[in-house]
Amino acid sequence: MSRLISLLVLILDIVVVMDILKSNKDTEKKILWIIVVVFLPLLGPIIYYLVGRNR
Repeated sequence: MSRLISLLVLILDIVVVMDILKSNKDTEKKILWIIVVVFLPLLGPIIYYLVGRNR
């Protein structure tokens, strides 16, 4: 069960990183958001979609 959850979190992180890379943000902001997503694997995508995506 924990492997499935880990796999889902990994897939979520990959999707979010791809979304960040496709966005029209500055390169510095993209790198910062990718670092947040990588170091906070479950909380990072939530923060990005709540705070960072609209700006």
